[in-house]
Amino acid sequence: ILVIGGGVTGLTTAWALLDVGYNVTVVSEQWANPKERITSQIAGALWEWPPAVCGRHTDLVSLEHSKGWAMTSYRLFERLMDMLPVEDHGVRMRLANFFFDRPLENLPDQYQKMKEIEHCGVAGFKHGAKLVKQHAVNQKAGVVDSYRHLAPVVDTDHYMYWLRDVVSQKGATLVTGRVSGDLLAQEDALLKNYGAVAIVNATGLSAIELAGDETVYPLRGALIRVVNDGKRFPKVTEALAVGIDDAHKGEQELVFIVPRNDKTLILGGIAQPREWNLDLSLESPEIVRMRERCNYFVPGLENAEYDPDAPFVQGNRPTRSENVRVEREMRLKRDGSSSHIIHSYGQGGSGFSLSFGCAGEVLTLLQELTVGVA
Repeated sequence: ILVIGGGVTGLTTAWALLDVGYNVTVVSEQWANPKERITSQIAGALWEWPPAVCGRHTDLVSLEHSKGWAMTSYRLFERLMDMLPVEDHGVRMRLANFFFDRPLENLPDQYQKMKEIEHCGVAGFKHGAKLVKQHAVNQKAGVVDSYRHLAPVVDTDHYMYWLRDVVSQKGATLVTGRVSGDLLAQEDALLKNYGAVAIVNATGLSAIELAGDETVYPLRGALIRVVNDGKRFPKVTEALAVGIDDAHKGEQELVFIVPRNDKTLILGGIAQPREWNLDLSLESPEIVRMRERCNYFVPGLENAEYDPDAPFVQGNRPTRSENVRVEREMRLKRDGSSSHIIHSYGQGGSGFSLSFGCAGEVLTLLQELTVGVA
């Protein structure tokens, strides 16, 4: 099987395919590295029940699929943490707290999401206005309701290096290279060149070109990284997010504070649709506002020291107006025969949350596709 894309979606898919016995080649233009971080490394990577805080979900059918994929990922992250020490993979289970400026009963969409979370099987769920007072958040910040649950938090640099090693050690061939142009037009040539019977397209934003999908667009995000050692401010050990309520869905600025690992705290966030240029800096107005929001929400953060290795990171979430696409290529090849391409892209800001679930879906589609294929 040829997997195109070396981000969290592509590599997790490769892992799933390797575990059931497929031979896998992964082609990617870039891999996770410390200097030029790929999108998966920049991600907030807090597991969230769909739709995510930074999400833009419009397609209800796809949203229902995403919920199942998210729970598959939750369970597999749990198993990973049970089986291997955090030093291996960099995934930690932390309390994730979501705050709101009105009682949740007055926010129908958010209330429904909370009730789904309560019953979906995540651990540690609790809801109540008292939670606001139990946290070191600014009691004048205007939040009046909150819920929390345990959620996997991924140290993305650590995890992506580890994930690549896992896939390599399981026998995948990793090829650094670029595939360009519509995959359907070159499908037979790619299958022949790589000795494959099917192609998985996990290329994120490149699906605009490779799948001819003009509903894909970037959702620009950025994070400030600060030292979280307890010296300049009380150490933050839980994730804190202010949910965008029903009346403010169009707004693109939020509060998103997550301990990345035991020494780094990430501060966010923004969600800017169709902004291709990664030209933001710590001095950009929206980033200044982002820092001010976080400082106001958690007093003491104004004293934080920047992470010396990477004080500021930015990237484009690969988003799709019709939501996540995990399905077979429906267009026919020139000779009228069915395509052997399976797509998995458009996860937006939920790449880690959906990673194992989408990989399982690709595996199912692939097994249907390859029945009877030599």
